[in-house]
Amino acid sequence: MDASTSSAWSALAYLIAGVLFILALRGLSSPATSRAGNRYGMIGMTLAVATTLVTHGIASLPEIAAALALGGGIGFVIARRIQMTDMPQLVAAFHSLVGLAAVLVGWAAYLNPGAFGILEGAEIASHSRVEMGLGIAIGAITFSGSIIAFLKLAGKMSGAAILLPGRHVLNLGTLALILGLVGCFTQDEALWVIAAITALSFMIGFLLIIPIGGADMPVVVSMLNSYSGWAAAAMGFTLHNTAMIVTGALVGSSGAILSYIMCKAMNRSFLSVIAGGFGADAAAGGGGAVREQRPWKRGSAEDAAYIMKEAENVIIIPGYGMAVSQAQHVLREMADQLKAHGVNVKYAIHPVAGRMPGHMNVLLAEANVPYDEVFELEDIQGEFAQADVAFIIGANDVVNPAAKTDKSSPIFGMPVFDVDKAKTIFFVKRSMGGVGYAGVDNDVFYMDQTMMLLADAKKMVEEIVKALAH
Repeated sequence: MDASTSSAWSALAYLIAGVLFILALRGLSSPATSRAGNRYGMIGMTLAVATTLVTHGIASLPEIAAALALGGGIGFVIARRIQMTDMPQLVAAFHSLVGLAAVLVGWAAYLNPGAFGILEGAEIASHSRVEMGLGIAIGAITFSGSIIAFLKLAGKMSGAAILLPGRHVLNLGTLALILGLVGCFTQDEALWVIAAITALSFMIGFLLIIPIGGADMPVVVSMLNSYSGWAAAAMGFTLHNTAMIVTGALVGSSGAILSYIMCKAMNRSFLSVIAGGFGADAAAGGGGAVREQRPWKRGSAEDAAYIMKEAENVIIIPGYGMAVSQAQHVLREMADQLKAHGVNVKYAIHPVAGRMPGHMNVLLAEANVPYDEVFELEDIQGEFAQADVAFIIGANDVVNPAAKTDKSSPIFGMPVFDVDKAKTIFFVKRSMGGVGYAGVDNDVFYMDQTMMLLADAKKMVEEIVKALAH
C-alpha cells in the first residue's frame, strides 16, 4: 500500500472514530442511552489508537503494548474498586493526568522537535511554537486546578472558598503574562521562556480553583473537563494527529457548553467561572461562623412512614449524603411501597446535587428508578406548593433558603428547591452538627413543618420501609 492510499485509509478511520465520539456524547446526554454512549466511545477510541499505531512509527509495538497494558490495567483496577461516592474526585484526578500528559508531550516536542516533524530549518516552526505554548499552558492549568478540585472533593482540603487579597488582579495579571510569554515564544525559543510558561500555568491553576467554594464544585469539574479537552486538541496539532484534535475539540466544547448550562441554572456568570472565585466574597469566604442554637423537632421512621403513606404527593430530594450511605436501592424500595399505597412519588434533582454533573441521576438509574419519575429543578419547582411531603435525603445546600435571602452566603444567587412550601418536610441527615458542603447552616432544619430524621441515610430509610410494611 503506497503512502497516499495509507493516508486516505487513516483519514477515513479517524472520520469514523470522530462520528463514534459524537454518538458517544449524544448517548451520554441521557441515562437511558448512557451505556450505548460509552460503547460508542470505547469503539471509537480503540479505532483511533489502532489507526495511530499502524500509521505512525512512534515506538516499537512491544513498548506500546507494555504501556497500554500498564495504563489499562491500572484503569481497570480503579474502575472495579471505585465507589460512586468517590467518582467526583476520581474524575478530577483523571483530568489532572490529561493535563500532565499535555505538558509532557509539549516538553518532549520542545526537546526533540525533529522527532515530531515541526522543524523549519534549524528552528521550531513558529505556528508549532504557538500550539506548543498554548498546549503546555492549558495542560498545566488543568493539572494543578484538578489537583485542588481533587483535594476539595476528597475532603483532604477545606471545601470553603479560600480568598486571597487582590486575587482577581493577580489572576488576570498572571494570565496576561502567560499569553505574553506565548507570544514571546514565537520569536524566541529559549528554554527560560517555555519554563516560565509552564511554571506560571501551574501556579494559575491553583489560584483559579482555590477561591471556588464547595457548592460550586460540580461546575468546576465540568470546566476542568473542558480544559482537558482543549489541552488534548492543542497537543493534537503538535503531534499532527487528526483524531486527537477532533476528540479534544469535542471534549472541550461539550465541557464548555455543560459548564455554561450549569452556570445558567445556578444563576452564575460563565465568565466569572473562568476567572475563578465566582460566587464568593470576603464575607462568605470564612465558612466558620458560630452556629446559633435554635429549637428543632426530631421525628422517627414510624412518623415518616405514617405521614407519607397518608400523603397524595411526595417529592424526594436526594443529595451527596444518599450517595455516601449507598441508600439509592432502599430509597427506590421505599418509593415502590408508597406507590403501592397510591402515593404519587417524584424525585427532584438539582443541577449541582452531589459533587459532579449527573451524580444523582446515575445513582438513581443504578437503582432502576424509572426515568419518568426523575425531574430537574425547573420542571418540578412549582410542585412543592402542592406537595404533602418533601423528603430530603442527604441534600443540604440545594434546599437552603439562604441562597435566596442572605447576600453574604457563599451560595447566594444559586436556585434552590422551594421545600419550605411543602406541608411536611422530613430531613434525613446524620446529626445536627453537620452543615452542607458550602459550610452554611440551613433554616429548613428549624421550620415548624420540619422533622429531622437523624441517622445514617440507608439505615433510616430501611426503618421506614419496615414501618411501611407493617
